[in-house]
Amino acid sequence: MAQELLTTFADELHSVTLQPSETGGKYDISLNGVSIFDRKEQGHFIEIKELKQLVRDKICPEKDLGHSDKK
Repeated sequence: MAQELLTTFADELHSVTLQPSETGGKYDISLNGVSIFDRKEQGHFIEIKELKQLVRDKICPEKDLGHSDKK
């Protein structure tokens, strides 16, 4: 997922950090310190298409994601 985000948002993202948690089952995705996805709250793991849309909506809403925008 990290590589996918860095490729899709090459001009917008400078890095992706993976940080292990001391809490088992924790899967939280944050952007600039703000949580945009929490597995426990959502009840599922996020698909890359949904993650790209969430990131795009936060950092560059005008960006066309091509096939990732199709429903």
